Amino acid sequence: MPSSAPSESSSRVRGVSGISDVVLIPETGYILNPMRVKFLKGAIEPKDYPFPYKPEVAIVGRSNAGKSSFINAFVDQKIAKVSKTPGKTRLLNFFELDEQVYMVDCPGYGFAKGSLAEALSWETMMESYFKERKTLKGVMVIMDIRREWDDEEKLIKSWFEHNNIKWALLLNKSDKLSRSQSIQAETKIRKHIGDAPVFVLSSAKKTGLDKVKNLVLKEWGK
Repeated sequence: MPSSAPSESSSRVRGVSGISDVVLIPETGYILNPMRVKFLKGAIEPKDYPFPYKPEVAIVGRSNAGKSSFINAFVDQKIAKVSKTPGKTRLLNFFELDEQVYMVDCPGYGFAKGSLAEALSWETMMESYFKERKTLKGVMVIMDIRREWDDEEKLIKSWFEHNNIKWALLLNKSDKLSRSQSIQAETKIRKHIGDAPVFVLSSAKKTGLDKVKNLVLKEWGK
C-alpha cells in the first residue's frame, strides 16, 4: 500500500476536484490539501498571548540562521517575512497549524548591530514566555550549521533544562556544505547538546523537513 505521507518531491497543482490549491505526490498519485495556517496575533507580554487552547511549539534562533525561511519551507507557504536585515522580528508571532497546534515565531537573538537594551528586552520576553506558557510542548532551536556553539546557545539550553522544556536543534543551511562537512559540523555541535534530537536540513532546498514535521505534528502536537 502506498504511503500517504507527502515526500519532499511533491508538487503543487491547481483546479483538481474543485480544490483551489492542492499537493500532488507523484509516486503515489495521492492529492492532499496543503497545511492550513492561520495567523493569530503578535504579543510581547503573557497577558497578550492567545488563549492556550492547543499544544504549542516555539521556534527560536540566531537572527541570521534562516528562521523565517525555515518557517516558510516548513508550512510550504510564505507566512514569515524574509528580511535582508536579520533580527526584524520583535514580537512573539502566534500561528495555528492545521487547527491542531500553535506555532510561535520568536524574535531572533544575537544582536550584533542592536543595543544592549534590545538584548535585555529579548531575554526578559523569552524568559517570561518559557516560564508562563503551560501549553508549550517543545522548542525548535534553529542554527546555521556553519556556526560554532556559543554563549547564547548555552543560555537557551540552560533555560530549557531549568524549566523542563523539550527542545530540538535544527542545523539549517546544510546546502552550503558538502556532505562530509555537514557530518563533521553536526558531530562537533552534538557534543554540547546532550540528548536533544538534532536535524540537519536546508530551508532553501526544502530537504530534511519531513522528520521535523513528524516531531512537531505527531509527537509534540498531541
